[in-house]
Amino acid sequence: MRTNVDAGHSLGSVAEGMLKPLSKAELKLTQADLQKAGKAEPAVAEMLKTEGALRDFITAALTLSPYLRDIANIDTAVLAAAISEPLEPQIEALIAEAHDCWRPTADGRTPSENEVMSQLRTIKRKVAFLVALADLGRIFDGRMTTAWLSRLAEASVGAAINHLLSAAHEGGKVRLKDIAEPSAGSGLIVLGMGKLGASELNYSSDIDLVVFFDQEAGIVPDPDDAIEIFPRMMRRLVRIMQERTADGYVFRTDLRLRPDPGSTPLAIPVDAAMIYYEGRGQNWERAAFIKARAVAGDLEAGESFLRGLAPFVFRKYLDYAAIADIHSIKRQIHAHKGYGAIAVKGHNVKLGRGGIREIEFFVQTQQLIAGGRMPSLRCRGTEETLAELTRANWIDEDTREELTEAYWFLRDVEHRIQMVRDEQTHLLPETEADLKRIAFMMGFSDTPTFAERLVEVFRSVERRYARLFEQETKLSTGTGNLVFTGQGDDPDTLNTLRNLGFERPSDISRVIRTWHYGRYRATQSVEARERLTELTPELLRVFGESKRADEAILRFDSFLSGLPAGIQLFSLLGSNPALLSLIVNIMSSAPKLAEVIAARPHVFDGMLDPGLMAQLPTREYLAERLTGSLTQARYYEELLDRLRIFAAEQRFLIGIRLLTGTINGAMAARAFTHLADLIVEAALNAVIQEIRAAHGDLPGGRIAVAGMGKLGSFELTAGSDIDLIILYDYDDAVSESDGAKPLDATRYFTRITQRLIAALSAPTAEGVLYEVDMRLRPSGNKGPVATRISSFEKYQREDAWTWEHMALSRARLICGDQDLIEKTERVIGQALSEKREVSKIAHDVAEMRELIDNEKPPASLWDLKLIPGGLVDIEFIAQYLALIAPAKGIDASVNALNTGDALRLLGDKLMVAADLDLCIEALSQYTELSQLIRLCIDGVFDPKEAPAGLIDLVCRAGDCPDIKTLDSEIKRLSKAVRKVFQATVKP
Repeated sequence: MRTNVDAGHSLGSVAEGMLKPLSKAELKLTQADLQKAGKAEPAVAEMLKTEGALRDFITAALTLSPYLRDIANIDTAVLAAAISEPLEPQIEALIAEAHDCWRPTADGRTPSENEVMSQLRTIKRKVAFLVALADLGRIFDGRMTTAWLSRLAEASVGAAINHLLSAAHEGGKVRLKDIAEPSAGSGLIVLGMGKLGASELNYSSDIDLVVFFDQEAGIVPDPDDAIEIFPRMMRRLVRIMQERTADGYVFRTDLRLRPDPGSTPLAIPVDAAMIYYEGRGQNWERAAFIKARAVAGDLEAGESFLRGLAPFVFRKYLDYAAIADIHSIKRQIHAHKGYGAIAVKGHNVKLGRGGIREIEFFVQTQQLIAGGRMPSLRCRGTEETLAELTRANWIDEDTREELTEAYWFLRDVEHRIQMVRDEQTHLLPETEADLKRIAFMMGFSDTPTFAERLVEVFRSVERRYARLFEQETKLSTGTGNLVFTGQGDDPDTLNTLRNLGFERPSDISRVIRTWHYGRYRATQSVEARERLTELTPELLRVFGESKRADEAILRFDSFLSGLPAGIQLFSLLGSNPALLSLIVNIMSSAPKLAEVIAARPHVFDGMLDPGLMAQLPTREYLAERLTGSLTQARYYEELLDRLRIFAAEQRFLIGIRLLTGTINGAMAARAFTHLADLIVEAALNAVIQEIRAAHGDLPGGRIAVAGMGKLGSFELTAGSDIDLIILYDYDDAVSESDGAKPLDATRYFTRITQRLIAALSAPTAEGVLYEVDMRLRPSGNKGPVATRISSFEKYQREDAWTWEHMALSRARLICGDQDLIEKTERVIGQALSEKREVSKIAHDVAEMRELIDNEKPPASLWDLKLIPGGLVDIEFIAQYLALIAPAKGIDASVNALNTGDALRLLGDKLMVAADLDLCIEALSQYTELSQLIRLCIDGVFDPKEAPAGLIDLVCRAGDCPDIKTLDSEIKRLSKAVRKVFQATVKP
């Protein structure tokens, strides 16, 4: 240990042989520099003439530290003062000068920012020189060195803050309460963290600051402007402190210990900070605030803030859970820096094993555990806290003495490493020559003796630190640690994640740390984060078992980010493994569903119904729930929003049933269709009410909606649009509606149709109900949007093309006036019962299929609709048979049947049995696959790009062991279906 010599001593009191010069060559160069300095400074010349301890010490010190030698060459006066006057009064005067450098000069002139910067840099250089020589000469011990450096930093920050407040006052941004003392009552709180807060700053340290402001302090005329003014002021503070100029720099300044530094301004309102720490603060932040101290700005407000924060830092109960967090930070340091073993060359005396940080963590961990119940442990200094821990019987006297001695020895080594070139490094040199330099600066006669002592200290610290964590409770699964804390990765946790099946463990660790920061609404409450922490090991285990686990958990993260709250969900997942597996299933296999619940988390609510899987989504089931959903709707827009919410939720829940195998593809198709029927009917009724309110009723007016395509044949998928034809009729004697704004019949029903299409397809905050396709109406896009039944009947009888009659075979009346529905069904029945020329129909159907082949070629084998022998071929076969059946003497209506039922009804009489069976088999296979694929992804399925979970689901749906086998099966079926099509539809 060092001896603290009386403060009045100067360097003249250094002991004989205190330091050895690095080498003879360095000694000659240094002596030459001193000779030059002697020409300008008599005190230096006098020292050089006099043999003795002082001359030997100065020359040796300057050979060992190029940084000190540079200062001596630049500023010979500071060297002269150092060797001729007591040191502490000089340092005291320089710090006082720094403290007041912002004040107006004797002639009343306010110093500019550049002048303040220059003066602070000059003072820093002089203090650094004097403190280093006093430290090397054992005039100061480590305690004094760190205290003086901390006082200088405090004075410099205080001066910069006062300057910035004064400048803001002069610029009209703030109104100071006392121009002579700008910080007083300003509400601007500048806390020194870490070593600055504990007055233990190292020789070439950066300074950690956290800045808050009280909007109610009254110095900002409009409190709302404070959030702009103070962060901007802090950017200037950083410039004043750390920008390198010709004069050097003052202190590197770090503001990253503030709450959630990635997304918050440099200065934070006090109220917001308190809310953050009370609700979302982390254990590493608690550890950081143990040493926090108000160092500048409104000191009284700063102390008040820290008193208010004490319950966050020091918990009421013994907090053993903090041990795992703090120890994980230590592991993160080892992982990041790579300091896995004790060494000498290249070892990090701060962060390496057995280093300074282990002593600090040893102290801080126990403060976190017991500080809430033992106020005596709430001290800032490391040595002071070791003493208090001993008095409280948390550690014994031997531990205190051993760690205290090791702490100051390692701080001495740290200072000397940094004194060499004023670099903020804690690494021992790699080369023998540079290591000798540190050994000599420490007063050792050779490197081996120094190295031996160093290893002895490292090992004693490591031993004491390890004992503290012997009883550590790990947050772990059977595979290892899962600790997510601090701002870096815990290496043991990364290994665990890798073993669990994650390919990018660092990214996954970062995502989970985001949850713990409480950046999402679902994780903002302490209770929610506690539940999530308990759930995390199982969550990661289940996700890890899925293929492409990283993608799956990132989708889960997206889902979490949109949840309005999390406690209920996390509690349910913790007690319901099946629900957890279901979520993992969605995230790993169904990106489209995952996007739905991420964008509209409310759809997930239905999954919380314990009876979900037990109830099939029949029309009655859906109708009952829709009625309940719409009961509270008070006006048109609200009703439409409720329809959108209901449709999104029920589509999702039908999809969940399909995903889990509760229903098959055909059942899903029917459920999606029932849902669309109910939505269209509810929307039509709402639109009619709106039109009646604006334009009155049209006496005798009737409207009906026909579903075409997959809507007509009960074959909708999760992503289908809907094909509609709107039909109407009215009494010829009626000229217009009877409302305040009357409309003629055509415009009346056109307006209803336009409003219906808008209600179904207009994008809103709640999404789109359905994309609506009206191209199957008479004359397609050239015809009116709504068709009078008489025109429809005439068109079907006289003008419709073969392909339109094919489409008509799938028409189904889904809602509207019952009389008009029945009349339309008769018209459709009559149109389809016409006896047609079989060869012409065959020619038209074959020609149309060829046209599709040419104009819409399939994207791949997995384009199950368009591939030769795919869904279109099977649908065309069924529609062809429906059109030729009357000519074959068969009376069989297929409207309101799905394609499979239509094929069975007609094919039984018009197809070879084997061909019919093949088509039914292929249709069933295509339906299962396409329903699942449309549910899970947008676009064409590509096995090379699809989520691994979806590959498994597709193989399950296709009843094949792997994707290659399923690929072959589709090729077999499609090839066979195309042959059946060609044999059946013979032009």
